[in-house]
Amino acid sequence: MTTSSAFEQPPGQARRVLCVGAAVMDTLFRVRSLPTGQGKILPYDMLQIAEGMASSAAFAVTRLGGHASLWGAVGNDATGERIIADLSNSGIDTSGVVRVEAARSAVSTILVDDHGERLIVPFYDAGLHETVKPVTQQDVSAFDAVLVDVRWPKLALRTLLAAREAGRPAILDGDVAGDGVIEMLAPAASHIVFSQPAAERFAGTAELVKVVGLLKQKFEHAFISVTAGENGCFWFDDRTGEIVHLAAPKVRTVDTLAAGDIFHGAFALATAEGLPIEETMRFSSMAAALKCQVFGGRIGAPTRAEVRDALRDWRAGR
Repeated sequence: MTTSSAFEQPPGQARRVLCVGAAVMDTLFRVRSLPTGQGKILPYDMLQIAEGMASSAAFAVTRLGGHASLWGAVGNDATGERIIADLSNSGIDTSGVVRVEAARSAVSTILVDDHGERLIVPFYDAGLHETVKPVTQQDVSAFDAVLVDVRWPKLALRTLLAAREAGRPAILDGDVAGDGVIEMLAPAASHIVFSQPAAERFAGTAELVKVVGLLKQKFEHAFISVTAGENGCFWFDDRTGEIVHLAAPKVRTVDTLAAGDIFHGAFALATAEGLPIEETMRFSSMAAALKCQVFGGRIGAPTRAEVRDALRDWRAGR
């Protein structure tokens, strides 16, 4: 049986996780309900915050007691400076974030309704990710795990390959992406955690147990999981050959924005720490669930103690 002590931060130096991909300035508007047509909608709260898949995952790593580094790209503009400052002030090592002279920083507008659902309008300048630096085994050997998203595919591929060469977990956030991106990145990953929309789109079915099986057949070399929000998560257990389902913790959902990213950050840190897979999935699921109780995207990422205590209460049925 899983004990709360299994989720304590391990002794010694904090594990180091490299996150590669999106860095975006988000403007969040809280509204009673999402719009269904044209017109004007008046929010009752708002927040501007730097996040994005890799950036939010990196923040989760820091909140949970790890050390996170981010490789991403911003424009050489005021928005880019603000993104870097915001993420740096959140405890993320942003020394690997590049400023691209001829590109605009990524921005998005997000509506979050009273049920926690959201509508996202992102903008990524195509010039942000045109240049890709070489990535060697030595570049990633200082990290205990690598996590990449799908927003900078060429850099993600180089980083995954270098991580595999260095013998480090090479984790892919398998979110919805452009044509051919998942097919390009997945063969280089040791672990793939798909979002439900991406998994269903790739597998061609909405039956999640079947989806996991099909994805495992496609990518036999990797650990395969699918996150499904309030329906929990599913994964292929490589020891038993069975597909496992973990129900999601019951929480009052306020804002689901960045919940998947928090899951991925927690998963990467737990993998770096060597937690067994079932405990890794419980840890990640609880971190994502606790985030959903807080408006503000990534700022809802919980601390290690909050996750540990919530897991103890969950197991006790409280």
